[in-house]
Amino acid sequence: MAPKITVIGTGYLGATHAAAMAELGFEVLGLDIVPEKIEMLAAGRVPMYEPGLEELLAAHVAGLPGATGRLRFTTSWEEVGAFGDVHFVCVNTPQKHGEYACDMSYVDAAVELLAPHLTRPALVVGKSTVPVGSADRLATRLAELAPAGDAVELAWNPEFLREGFAVQDTLHPDRIVVGVRGERAEKVLREVYATPVAEGSPFVVTDFPTAELVKTAANSFLATKISFINAMAEVCEAAGGDVVKLAEAIGHDERIGAKFLRAGIGFGGGCLPKDIRAFMARAGELGADQALTFLREVDSINMRRRGHMVELAREAVGGSFLGKRVAVLGATFKPDSDDVRDSPALNVAGQIHLQGGQVTVYDPKGMDNARRVFPTLAYADSAMTAVEGADVVLHLTEWREFRDLDPQALGKAVADRLILDGRNALDAELWRAAGWTYRAMGRPRA
Repeated sequence: MAPKITVIGTGYLGATHAAAMAELGFEVLGLDIVPEKIEMLAAGRVPMYEPGLEELLAAHVAGLPGATGRLRFTTSWEEVGAFGDVHFVCVNTPQKHGEYACDMSYVDAAVELLAPHLTRPALVVGKSTVPVGSADRLATRLAELAPAGDAVELAWNPEFLREGFAVQDTLHPDRIVVGVRGERAEKVLREVYATPVAEGSPFVVTDFPTAELVKTAANSFLATKISFINAMAEVCEAAGGDVVKLAEAIGHDERIGAKFLRAGIGFGGGCLPKDIRAFMARAGELGADQALTFLREVDSINMRRRGHMVELAREAVGGSFLGKRVAVLGATFKPDSDDVRDSPALNVAGQIHLQGGQVTVYDPKGMDNARRVFPTLAYADSAMTAVEGADVVLHLTEWREFRDLDPQALGKAVADRLILDGRNALDAELWRAAGWTYRAMGRPRA
């Protein structure tokens, strides 16, 4: 008989995982302590933009027309304990306020509240990104609190979701990593992931510390690669080189690869920045801080890119933003998402506003979240409206909608045909042919 699955925490990770488990054929119960979130999900709606997720919910949430009914939601820990054989912990692990370290309070609370209701054999599976060493501590706490004692096991199964591709990444993962202490936990997780494994997804079995390290190691590598090409952009600007051609050339080297080599204003979001900082903090606690000192420079390069874009824009409008109209295309940290957490685009817009610029922002999906973070900025309902009367246009999030813009049509609305491409994603020749001055980081001016 297939195990029944619960998902603790129904944010971005949890809502996606719950819907995907239902899609794979399991009976699923999602829990959250926020009643409004549960009500929204039970109606088949999600509190964030993620392509394909609402459609997946609509296919499975109990009570919706035509749904399988395999997916339900609750606020009751008692109900979760009675229902589930496998409990996935998918709560948030943000950066601590004023520190680099990870805030484990949500994970700790989930275990403390779930464990007393585990009266029969069960597997608790952590998916949240946590500091290495957390699983050992949580396993001990589970054994202490669960009435079923040693019959309740812990496993660690890190998530590798990319915003904008989360549904695809859950249903067809490029790898499944499980940190376990025994054969039973491995067997249960092989059953849970039988479909993607049969389709060819690698199933990697490790100990607890290795499983915990995989996510932060992967994010640190990606952050390093992004900051590397951004450092090369700085050198290209100093030497008169073209970072786009440089990236193309080194990307053909199979040892390097072409992905994540697009120079620009750097990375943001809810994972990469806080994960590499928490990794540094944890390494320091373990006495291995020297191993990760390079990540400080990775972080520094990344943050420097935002200031550099502000400087380029200030120079482009004559040395001062006072009295200048600046159009910003993009507010989210990446396309196909409404997430503005630590968004380089919104950070740049905010800095220019603070220096006296009249900033108008447009983003296809991130407007509501952007308004909450920066209510003092002006917002437009289209790219064309945003650029009206602009002295400079900044392209800061690489949405397809922006790549498909007509430079000729946009040129009729602006005060000055000047565009700064903060993502090196636009067709420079197309914009220049339409009479625009096109500039981008790490590239020659003409």
